[in-house]
Amino acid sequence: MTILTNLSDIRHQAANWRMAVERIALVPTMGALHDGHLTLIRAARKHADRVVVSIFVNPTQFAPHEDFDQYPRQLDKDATLAFAAGADAIYAPLADEIYPSGDVTRITVTGVSESMEGQFRPHFFTGVATVVARLLIHVCPDIALFGEKDFQQLQVIRRMVCDLALPVEIIGVETVREADGLALSSRNVYLSQQERAVAPQIFQQLSNLATALQKGAAFAPLQATAIAGLEKVGFNRPDYLDFRQSDNLIALDHLGHQAARLLIAVRLGKTRLIDNIPVIPYHE
Repeated sequence: MTILTNLSDIRHQAANWRMAVERIALVPTMGALHDGHLTLIRAARKHADRVVVSIFVNPTQFAPHEDFDQYPRQLDKDATLAFAAGADAIYAPLADEIYPSGDVTRITVTGVSESMEGQFRPHFFTGVATVVARLLIHVCPDIALFGEKDFQQLQVIRRMVCDLALPVEIIGVETVREADGLALSSRNVYLSQQERAVAPQIFQQLSNLATALQKGAAFAPLQATAIAGLEKVGFNRPDYLDFRQSDNLIALDHLGHQAARLLIAVRLGKTRLIDNIPVIPYHE
């Protein structure tokens, strides 16, 4: 049970594991671990001999008005949870290990990054792609696991890894939810008691949409009805509520034979929540 903060140390540890012909998994996180993260760690344990959990609150994916300074930081608690779930090492790099003095290099993934989150948070995916690429280079894992809750992020990372021919397999893990359907998120702690009671309406509206789309309905009128339903119970108008092809995130109006997703970002009070669900083609 090791906490490493230096690039040289994580590379030395990973090299020792590789010399022992052990398969390495990386679970990148920003800390504030919850059961969604722990599910990723447990899944990693099934795929690999060694599991590294990185904990780094990445400044380049936050805009000046966002919650970088307030983002929860609880390394000791996170390490205890991660080790209990099956991690072999925590990589908690200092900022200058990820962004050394004079650093100017950034990675931009066009296409899949430009809609939805990319439209409303134009800085975000460049920050994500850059930090994930550096973590992958630091650890050199055989596999890396990411939650499907951040589905667009997952597709951006898959595109980046493919384009750069990075020797790592990217595995998506199904979203973990509370019993009432709310997707687990580190930002859920920002919700008031009243807001927390309303928040599961996101999943309910997405589920209703998916059912109607499976029956052949067009998306546009369903979208308007779902937005009105969310606003009625106290949500702001969503930044987006989109129906997209899963692999390339091209917008859809009807469900065909391809894998598809419904994706949403919406504010409840001061808290911005995102979620998505798959839409499976219905067959008689």
